Amino acid sequence: MSVLSWALLVILLLSSAILILMVLLHKGKGGGLSSMFGGGMSSVASGSTVAEKNLTRITIGVGIIWFASIIAFGLIMRTMV
Repeated sequence: MSVLSWALLVILLLSSAILILMVLLHKGKGGGLSSMFGGGMSSVASGSTVAEKNLTRITIGVGIIWFASIIAFGLIMRTMV
């Protein structure tokens, strides 16, 4: 494996871990597993806050990086075979 494939593998692993954490940080919208652990009980702040909007933007950005790294890693692995 070349240096580029190792770098993409590291980026893929880091972005995967960060993406999991970002999704778990999101506030539950009621129902499902989030309300099972108390996430659906906060009805005081029903509006979308600035922190929630920024968290959503960061999650989308990390998701794009994750998707691009999967495509790039697959293309590099395809040329090595």
